[in-house]
Amino acid sequence: MERPTEQESNYKNLERASVKDLLHWINTEDQGVPNAVALVLPQIERLLETLVPLIKSGGRLFYLGAGTSGRLGILDASECPPTFGVPEDLVNGIIAGGDGAIRKAVEFAEDDICQGWQDLQSRGIKRGDFVIGVAASGTTPYVVAALKTCQQQGIQTGCITSHPGSEISRVSHFPIELTTGPEFITGSTRMKSGTAQKLVLNMISTILMVQSGRVSGNRMVDMQLSNAKLIDRGTQMLMKNTGIKDYEQAKSLLLKNGSVRKATAFFLKNQS
Repeated sequence: MERPTEQESNYKNLERASVKDLLHWINTEDQGVPNAVALVLPQIERLLETLVPLIKSGGRLFYLGAGTSGRLGILDASECPPTFGVPEDLVNGIIAGGDGAIRKAVEFAEDDICQGWQDLQSRGIKRGDFVIGVAASGTTPYVVAALKTCQQQGIQTGCITSHPGSEISRVSHFPIELTTGPEFITGSTRMKSGTAQKLVLNMISTILMVQSGRVSGNRMVDMQLSNAKLIDRGTQMLMKNTGIKDYEQAKSLLLKNGSVRKATAFFLKNQS
């Protein structure tokens, strides 16, 4: 049976097309991706209903993937500490072939059926954590074998795949199975499949952080103050939260306390 991710593109003779036509065709294909994600919202909800309580109870989240899928997991995980002020090991991204594979493909790394679990073990994986395998094809040995071992060890698992009913779904407690259709370039899952994965990862990490109390109203009150733009954003937030009119006073208070949340609490406590 042909994998959905290997289906023939709907477009032929791409090398003969104009730039205008190529842009139009790619954009047309991409427009279907949000609809594909909309169809699996109940699956994402079920995963989150288990994931959120685990994280609140001290568990950690791991994304595991190869190639584009692995890179997207690392991207999502690496954004959580600066955006939400969480510990660096709360959300983890692991890629087949190690960190060197982020920039340069490591040959046959995704075919290793032992390394995925070993990589999780090296990060202290334990019962109470949650592992999400990300694999467009649904058959990546590095990911599938690791999830199978996780289940044997009593660790909750999920997956994000563009191949419904595939091997990865069978070793996932909470499969998220997207139907994204043929890629614009046949088999190039960095395109629609990758875009769909990124949208789902955005939902998972964002809702996890909201539900974990890392957002107040609609604001990133625990964000790291790591550059001038974020310090300015935090200062503006603090002024709105407290009614402070003087920008430099608010900025000084923010930097002294280290976050919008802490600075707001300090100000309100000392006003009462």
